[in-house]
Amino acid sequence: MHTLYPEIKPYAEHALQVSDLHTLHVEECGNKEGMPMLVVHGGPGAGCEGFQRRFFDPEKYRIVLFDQRGSGRSTPHAEIKDNTLELLIQDIEHIRETLGVEKWVLFGGSWGSTLSLAYAQAYPNRVEAMILRGIFLCRDEDLEWLYQRGASRIFPDHWKGFLAAIPEEQHHDLLNAYYEAITGGNELARMAAAKAWCKWEGSCSTLKPNQGLVEHFIDPHFALSMATMCVHYFKHRGFLEQNQLIENCHKIQNIPTVIIHGRYDIVCCMDNAQALHDALPDSTLLIVREAGHSAMDAPLTDALVRATDDMYRRLTNETPEENGE
Repeated sequence: MHTLYPEIKPYAEHALQVSDLHTLHVEECGNKEGMPMLVVHGGPGAGCEGFQRRFFDPEKYRIVLFDQRGSGRSTPHAEIKDNTLELLIQDIEHIRETLGVEKWVLFGGSWGSTLSLAYAQAYPNRVEAMILRGIFLCRDEDLEWLYQRGASRIFPDHWKGFLAAIPEEQHHDLLNAYYEAITGGNELARMAAAKAWCKWEGSCSTLKPNQGLVEHFIDPHFALSMATMCVHYFKHRGFLEQNQLIENCHKIQNIPTVIIHGRYDIVCCMDNAQALHDALPDSTLLIVREAGHSAMDAPLTDALVRATDDMYRRLTNETPEENGE
């Protein structure tokens, strides 16, 4: 089974101003002359983590990571003003132009798959290939499943905590209730709601319980940006038309795409991945048994590292012998 590549440090970090308000954290790792690979983090609002540098052979890839508006080390933290899907798409294009990248491979999971698809459909000539995990199409039924009814029947014990942060009279519309709580002026209530929101998703993300992941999700700095960005984007349905990403797949038919999804992904149901694969008949769909949503589920980590290795060989026509295998 493949595991993550060894830890690496960025060889360059940038504070990239993309508006009068927002400045993005951008970092580059691996081989300066390697194949450009853009890591598109999830959430929205999760920001990049050090382990996300390690899905790629650092001798072969120029690995670019960035924190989306309001996320991670980008500033201002947890800011929803001037924060839309179209602006995130333009941010990615700004990063590409700033770094002098002609075309790159996109590596995105969960919301990162949403944003990757939206960017690729806007700029198909700038995308060499895509490796997408835990597909999230941001349809009404996907939001309903996780935040109103559906996943609640799989994790009823954790669901109680999600409900407890919201007055009972607002339980009929939990997404809007959380939006009001998390974007309101009461800082104590805001943080309590943010932690409850993130604890729910963290508890659902792995096939086996992972308390360390849950603790990371409820860290105040992480929870505030992730929960704030989630309620902002999801209240606006990701700033997407219903089923927009599927209907626009004709724009990306020629982009090599690998779709990787855990069979028991409760955060993003597997029908998201199947719908995308059906819309991209030349794509590869890998259904990972004994895996949930988190890329840190070992079988998903294995599949993702294999995919990045295989994609390099596919795009460069490198043979296994040349790769030392």
